[in-house]
Amino acid sequence: MPPHRLKRRLHVAALAVTLIGAAQHIGAQPYPAHWWTPVPEGNKPDWEILPQTAKHGEVILSKRNELGILSNFAATPFTLYGKRYASIEGFWQMMLYPEGASDPRANFPGITWAHTRKAVSQMTAFDAKNAGELGEQNMKRMGIDWVTFRGKRMKYWSTVKGEHYRLIVEAMRAKLEQNPQVQAILLSTGSLILRPDHYQEQNPPAEWEYFKIWMDLRSELQGAR
Repeated sequence: MPPHRLKRRLHVAALAVTLIGAAQHIGAQPYPAHWWTPVPEGNKPDWEILPQTAKHGEVILSKRNELGILSNFAATPFTLYGKRYASIEGFWQMMLYPEGASDPRANFPGITWAHTRKAVSQMTAFDAKNAGELGEQNMKRMGIDWVTFRGKRMKYWSTVKGEHYRLIVEAMRAKLEQNPQVQAILLSTGSLILRPDHYQEQNPPAEWEYFKIWMDLRSELQGAR
């Protein structure tokens, strides 16, 4: 074999070894090894599930790497019904807040609102989550179990896939379609089982399990391609 061909083959072989070493293979699909890189347990927040806890064939949607773009917290703006939202979390928590002066939540005796609905819709991450916790506290004080969108009430916590579930899926689909990077990263997860990076309550409503919704949307994308 001519020396230049041998050299080229050796280079290709070395490159292949490097790529295999830098990625985890499950089936025929290579994935970035850093998705599973162990993170020290010390000083991690109580809510977090670390990347190394994933089982074979699974990956944690960790906010410590690019998979965090699939989190509801991520700053991934999208437009739905003509209005722009800064994140899924902001969209979600916004629905806890009064829609206007005629909304009974706005005039409930003894209730004050730390934010406006519009302000919450433009929040991301923990800002939106904290605003939502304040909204939930008000819901408990008012004795209501519903939120609103475009003037329509819907049950907030349901064991069936109701209006709130369908609306969250619609918002996540808008995020996917309007953010090319979200599409690319979701498709890059191939056939992996997606897992949350935070602990969840027992038997939560289906819309709380965002990782399952992403797998459904991923299947739609893969089918379309």
